[in-house]
Amino acid sequence: MSTRREFIKQASVIAGMGAAFMGLGLSPAAVLAASEGRWYMPDEGDKHQQAFIAFGAQDAIWEDFTADVQAALGRIARAIAEHEPVTVFCRESERDLAEEHCGSANITYVITELDDIWMRDIGANFVVDDRGELGAVDFNFNGWGNKQRHAKDAQVAALVAETEEARYQRSELVGEGGGIEVDGHGTGIMTESSWINANRNPEWSKAEVEQELKARLGLRKIIWLEGIKGKDITDAHVDFYARFVKPGVVIANLDNDPQSYDYKVTRAHLDILKNATDADGRKLEVHTVSPPLNPRQSKFNRDNPDFAAGYINYFVINGAIIAPQFGDKASDAKAFELLSRLYPDRKVVQLNIDAISAGGGGIHCVTSHQPLV
Repeated sequence: MSTRREFIKQASVIAGMGAAFMGLGLSPAAVLAASEGRWYMPDEGDKHQQAFIAFGAQDAIWEDFTADVQAALGRIARAIAEHEPVTVFCRESERDLAEEHCGSANITYVITELDDIWMRDIGANFVVDDRGELGAVDFNFNGWGNKQRHAKDAQVAALVAETEEARYQRSELVGEGGGIEVDGHGTGIMTESSWINANRNPEWSKAEVEQELKARLGLRKIIWLEGIKGKDITDAHVDFYARFVKPGVVIANLDNDPQSYDYKVTRAHLDILKNATDADGRKLEVHTVSPPLNPRQSKFNRDNPDFAAGYINYFVINGAIIAPQFGDKASDAKAFELLSRLYPDRKVVQLNIDAISAGGGGIHCVTSHQPLV
């Protein structure tokens, strides 16, 4: 299988996206929304209405791994469906195959065209306002800076908003849901490498990017991590580096492999987080989790620089944590123990998602959710 950096690029972008490249700051829609009521993104750990998955693996991207990726998506969908409803987006030609893998219990299917599987990045970013109205922010997915075909996936956020009857809000920024981490109380964590990047937002200053993110997501403070550009297709999404457990408590990735480019990056991030305060002036309590040093060897990680073996890319749902395991018994157990301790009211479910990790992603990357309002 080719690496994700070698995937087919597709030049087409969503019509009307030109404004996203002008660095205009707040749009009129954002100003209007602010005047009508405060919109904010709830914490992922708050109650969900449902979860979403895109059953969109195709041979043009995944080659020989396509069937394995579909099976992994099915395992994730079934694990989530035991705790909350799941909506699966799939192509009409694969409707039966999607149900074969994902099941029918607590599952709804929506037919649409798709390029790939990364629902966190292509889906709607749900927000709510003070009156309990549901909004859906579209950050104009452009294939992580035109690195991969994306014309069909770029339409998914609007489709999700329409399907769930949420108020559609289109930002002028270009970005992805995997680049957003919030505590639901005004604090966000983001990486500069994925948001302040010419492949998404040329001519935007850091101040302008921050202003728009705060306005769209109801944030009072953003803790910026450096990230690293060009090492993975996302330019270092935050959901592989730091996650809020709850307000004031963060779990951070700490890579202990000196040969990994993330070795220095994760230590720099840890310094930032340990010295940071949230929007309420509270110093953060920081816990660390480390990737496995001895993951099981298979066709998915053999000679594959994109293989993403990270425990931090888990999904918080109603009553459970859906997390990966990588066949390193000691590391898998350590991650299980930490997540069980940090989320005592939730069941930790670990799944083999090696096929998805082969493409540089994880469970959080292929899922998204709608908050209960």
